[in-house]
Amino acid sequence: MAGYGDFQHEIYFKGLSGVKPKLPVNFELLEQKARTAMPESVLSYVAGGCGDGHTQDLNVTAFERWGLLPRMMVDCSKRDMSVDLFGLRLASPLFMAPIGVLGICAKDGRGDLATAKAAALTGVPMVASTLSDDPMEAVAKEIGAGTGFFQLYTPTDRELAESFVHRAEAAGFKAIVVTLDTSTLGWRPRDLNDANFPQLRGHALANYFTDPRFRAMLPKPPEADPATAIMTWARIFGKQLTWADLPWLRSLTRLPLILKGICHPDDARRAIDGGVDGIYCSNHGGRQANGGLAAIDMLPGVVAVAGATPVMFDSGVRSGTDIVKALALGARAVGVGRPYAYGLALDGVDGVVHVLRCLLAEADLLMAVDGYPTLADLTPDALMRVGS
Repeated sequence: MAGYGDFQHEIYFKGLSGVKPKLPVNFELLEQKARTAMPESVLSYVAGGCGDGHTQDLNVTAFERWGLLPRMMVDCSKRDMSVDLFGLRLASPLFMAPIGVLGICAKDGRGDLATAKAAALTGVPMVASTLSDDPMEAVAKEIGAGTGFFQLYTPTDRELAESFVHRAEAAGFKAIVVTLDTSTLGWRPRDLNDANFPQLRGHALANYFTDPRFRAMLPKPPEADPATAIMTWARIFGKQLTWADLPWLRSLTRLPLILKGICHPDDARRAIDGGVDGIYCSNHGGRQANGGLAAIDMLPGVVAVAGATPVMFDSGVRSGTDIVKALALGARAVGVGRPYAYGLALDGVDGVVHVLRCLLAEADLLMAVDGYPTLADLTPDALMRVGS
């Protein structure tokens, strides 16, 4: 996908033949379209935030407080968005953040596989969730020569956690991303008002139901007694991780270990001292805790102590402009969540690819217009803080 900005030329030239994009190119219209297409129970889970949604909304609006300073007379005829991450050379810094209900976002219920195919087609890495409607091995197979990371929700049973990590290694995932902020669920009014929690209805549990350790916990196979399997999952889903667990987590794999949910500089420093390979600055898109700061405002403090340790980032990213700002604030890679889930719901693999191409095209063109030909040129000096 070299020459990301050329996507706009493709659209304009097709327009000469009366062909318009099948999906909108901006998030606002994409979301509107998805709201009419997705079942309410799925839309509620994907679109909803914690509490009154203040932190979720703040994640988005906080990007407006950072302005990119244009630089003129710079040769931007060619841009380079490639990045080195955990020994991998990636064509761009964009990645797909983990989403636990991708399967049911797609009309055919195979959204995890569709997202994996989009990762293969675009070269944009997929962080595959533990909560998947297809087992991780099938997801990794669809990613193929692309790049996949495995996101771990650490269960209370250590043997199960170890099994997940070893399966991910064997399947070919390139890193393990441990989510830290979901030992218990945050207060989510949209889902609570509908008494709707997809996992309790058997969705997104394929990695558990196919795992030999999990199956050994059950009196009968999940296929024979799904109700017991689901309740067993609910009982062991989330372990409250502490710093005392970090040596154990580090011992599980030789793959790069990334901690997701780190927003405080002291936590970043302690994680790095404990041997992690990457910091993932995120507040879960505002889904887990309300009343907090915008993730983008916490990113600079984390980057300041990270040194050479790569910092990944997500939460509130809705556009290519947001991606550029996060990169200028020090993120090595920037994740997108809800936008690609909406593309998936509307048009499967092609919908995800469309959203990723739009994001990359906008970022590429912004760098060209404002005089930043490479990611190395995007430093904090490229931004000015506006407002409070």
